[in-house]
Amino acid sequence: MNTMKKMLIIPTSALLLVAAAGTAQADSLAMDRIDDVLTHANDYGFTHFEEVSIKSRGRAEVEGWLDDEWYADVDFSLDDGETLEEKRERLITGAWGMSEDDIRGALDVASQEGMVEFEDIDIDESGMIEIEGRDENDREIEISLRQGTEQVSEVERD
Repeated sequence: MNTMKKMLIIPTSALLLVAAAGTAQADSLAMDRIDDVLTHANDYGFTHFEEVSIKSRGRAEVEGWLDDEWYADVDFSLDDGETLEEKRERLITGAWGMSEDDIRGALDVASQEGMVEFEDIDIDESGMIEIEGRDENDREIEISLRQGTEQVSEVERD
């Protein structure tokens, strides 16, 4: 490899590394900001939540049910609740998922386990809730618990 290529590769690699590190930090939200997300989701009409994901410091994605027929996947601005992107579909399966209380309870449990920022909370059809986030040392933490309980099934720390 010639000297000119080396001179271009090193700064480019460093720039990509810095960009990747910045992106990894941009997809979580302080635990106490869940009210912002849930307020916007309620204003939109969500009744049941399948997943809440933080896409960036200013954007959240909510997937769930608006009623027994309509399923929605909506991206909101956290600052003003503006709908940034939305998809809806009519499904015959009926509404299921987490209530607001389920989300708040699960995040309380996650907080007790040391989570200070969350990235994603979702539920599967069997009622297992998974919460992904970060602890005070910025390490990844993932917590699983059954819907309706405060009993932690599993904690993974990276």
